[in-house]
Amino acid sequence: MSATLFSPLQLGSLELANRIVISPMCQYSAIDGSASAWHRTHIGNLSLSGAALLLLEATAVEPEGRITPACLGLYSDDNEHALARVLDEVRQFSDMPIGMQLNHAGRKASSEPPWRGGTLIAAADGGWRTLAPSPIAQRDDEAAPAELDHVGLRRIREAFAASARRAARIGLSAIELHFAHGYLLHQFLSPLSNQRTDEYGGLLENRMRFPLEVFDAVRAAWPAGKPLGVRVSATDWVAGGWDVEETIELARRLKQLGCDWIDVSTGGLSPLQKIPLGPHYQIPFAKAVREATGMTTMGVGLVTQPADADKVIRSGEADLVALARAVLWDPRWPWHAAAELGASVTAPPQYWRSEPRGVSKVFSGASFGQR
Repeated sequence: MSATLFSPLQLGSLELANRIVISPMCQYSAIDGSASAWHRTHIGNLSLSGAALLLLEATAVEPEGRITPACLGLYSDDNEHALARVLDEVRQFSDMPIGMQLNHAGRKASSEPPWRGGTLIAAADGGWRTLAPSPIAQRDDEAAPAELDHVGLRRIREAFAASARRAARIGLSAIELHFAHGYLLHQFLSPLSNQRTDEYGGLLENRMRFPLEVFDAVRAAWPAGKPLGVRVSATDWVAGGWDVEETIELARRLKQLGCDWIDVSTGGLSPLQKIPLGPHYQIPFAKAVREATGMTTMGVGLVTQPADADKVIRSGEADLVALARAVLWDPRWPWHAAAELGASVTAPPQYWRSEPRGVSKVFSGASFGQR
C-alpha cells in the first residue's frame, strides 16, 4: 500500500520524513516563562512518536504576552537556558525536528488555565493589564485592554524578532507565528477586534499591516532557509468578522515575504462564534488556501483516523496533517498509522521489539538478534 501520509516533504531547508506534524499545545506548566520538569517529560514523550515535526506550544515573546502566568516564554536569558537544557536532554534520544510557535496573547493574556475556568485574572489577583489593537474586551464582563500605541507596536515587533534569534541559538528547526485563535496578531486582522482609525485599522490592507510587519521582522531575524510558517484562523465564525477570502489574500502576501507554510485553523476570537464541529471540519479551509495560493498547507481539526488523514494528503486537500488532542490521547499515533497503512517510522532501538504479533515491520532500520 502506498501511503501518501508517509511520503517525505521538503519544508525550506528541512526535509520531513512524513506528513504528520504535532501541533503546538499549551501546557500551562512553565515557571516565570521557563520550561519545567513537565516539559522534559512532555516533549521527550512526543519526540518518540514518529511524527515528522514537533511544534512546541504557543510561546510568549514578552511577559505580558503570556496567555496565563504559567505559559512558556522565550523573552529572557533564563527562558532560553531552561528550554535549551530540556532540548539537549531530548536530543540525546531523538533526532525529530523540533520547532516552536511564537505568540503574543494580546487581550486574551492574564488568564487562568483552562482547568481553572480560563477567566481573566485581575491585576489585584496577580494578573496584568492586557494589550490590544483597540480597547475592546474579549467578553462583556472583562476589563478593556489598553490600546497599543506606536511605541508598543515597535516593542512587540522587536520582541518577536528577539525571540526568533533565541530560537535559532538553541537550535530549533522551525518557527510558526500565531496569527490565529483570537490572540494579538489575529486581533489586528479581524474587524471585530480592530477598530483603529490609523494606518493599522480599517481596510484589509491596514489590518494586515502589523502582522505582516511582525512576519517580516522575524524572517529577517530567523536564519535564511530555516522554515517559517504562520497559523491562521480562516474564519471568525461570526458575521462581519475575518473570513476565508481575507485569509487567502493574507496568505498571498505572506508567500511574497517568504512564508513556507500556512497552518489553517479557525475561530477563537469571539465568544459569539458558531462552529459546526465535526470530523475534518477545518480541512476545507486548508484546501481553499492551497488551491488559491499554491502554498504548502497544514490541515487541522478532528483528524483522528489514519486512513482519513492519508486521504487528506492524497486528495490534495492539504500537504501536512497536524495532530493535537489525538496525539495526546495516543502518543504513538504515527506508529499505529504506519502499521495500518503499511508504512514505517523511526523509533528508538529500545522500542524495536514492541511490535505486537501479526503487525508487519513498522520501525525503519529495526534489526536485533536473540539471547
